[in-house]
Amino acid sequence: EVQLVESGGGLVQAGGSLRLSCAASGLTFDEYAIAWFRQAPGKEREGISCIFSSANGGTYYADSVKGRFTISSDNAKNTVYLQMNNLKPEDTAVYYCAAALEGDYNDYPMSHDCDYWGQGTLVTVSS
Repeated sequence: EVQLVESGGGLVQAGGSLRLSCAASGLTFDEYAIAWFRQAPGKEREGISCIFSSANGGTYYADSVKGRFTISSDNAKNTVYLQMNNLKPEDTAVYYCAAALEGDYNDYPMSHDCDYWGQGTLVTVSS
């Protein structure tokens, strides 16, 4: 059984930082790109970052988080991290990690490209 488990969400003041973790099990980690999405109340789910498999390399960031968020992975732990700095109230959302098989997407995974999803972790940024 494939599982993606997010952790690290919470309440933080604007300008603060959080680090989210996505621990994957039950899949061949280096065959998948791991992406982070977020969904704020009343808004559509937004893809914000992705780290591609070790074979392909590279990362992707949406303009909304570029320069503030950093994605990384620890392949030995099958875990992907999202370091979020200089958080803003508009970053408030439920954050999800998802896995997309390499080759099943174009430039970066969209929601419909992802095969597996975590349960989500809530990030609340107060002003």
